[in-house]
Formats: sequence, C-alpha cells, structure tokens
Amino acid sequence: MNYHNYYPVDIVNGPGTRVTLFVSGCVHQCKGCYNQSTWRLDAGHPFTQEMEDKIISDLNDTRIKRRGLSLSGGDPLHPQNVAAVLKLVKRVRQECVGKDIWLWSGYLLSELTPEQQQVANLIDVMVDGKYEQAQRNPSLVWKGSENQVIHYFKLDSDN
Repeated sequence: MNYHNYYPVDIVNGPGTRVTLFVSGCVHQCKGCYNQSTWRLDAGHPFTQEMEDKIISDLNDTRIKRRGLSLSGGDPLHPQNVAAVLKLVKRVRQECVGKDIWLWSGYLLSELTPEQQQVANLIDVMVDGKYEQAQRNPSLVWKGSENQVIHYFKLDSDN
C-alpha cells in the first residue's frame, strides 16, 4: 500500500484531535473529487512498518491527546489496500486503548467483500458512498454529498 499524506495532528477529518492517513488508490474516481491526486495506487509514499509504528506512537502520545485515527484517501478499502489497512486497524485496537477509528470509502457498506467487511467490523464509524457532485452540500458534516451515509458502529458516550 502507498499513502499520500499523513497528518499526526488533525482537527478536520473527524471529531476531536486525530491522526489522519490518506491512502493512495481509488477505483471510484468521482467527478469533482477534491483529492484526485490520491487516485493512483503508486502515488505518494510506500506504507512501511516505520510509518505504521509512527501512527501507533502518535496515537499513544500523551503530550498531544488524540481521540483516534481517520482513514481516507484515495480509498482505504481499495482491494490492494485492505490487507495493510486491516493490519493497522487491528494494531490500533490492540495497542491504542480508547481510540476510535473513522474510515471514508466510496464503497457502500452493503457491497463490501468479506475482506473489506473484516475492516468494517473493527472500526467505529464508516462514511460510505461515492462523492456525487450533483448532490454536493457544503453544510454537511463529515461527508461531501447527500447520498453518502455515516454508519456509527461503535460509540462511546461523548460521540
């Protein structure tokens, strides 16, 4: 897997202060996408063990408290990203107690493969659906178009 950008401190992509990873690779290539530079699988940088370790370290850093991890892109559920994303999500669950995981994908929850569903089973929130430029609504929170759905799988009391 490649990643396009990593933000160790982010307040835009999900609630609270977070770490955010934008992965490379997207089959949906939605018209009007704000992140077209992430579409190619080979864009950005290789996602290494060192990068994975940095994400875990940043999530557990007590100097800057982070609420959780946000995964966007590109598409974290692109078939070529699923194995690395699953490994990362499992590790966050094991080593970053109390951190939530948000994920944005152009795939619909109802159309996930068994491998993609493994990832969905471990996250807290998934925003699904392709960005539809005709349904764009800048007043929406956490999504760009009216057709997209925010699925809250696991919530603590302050979400």
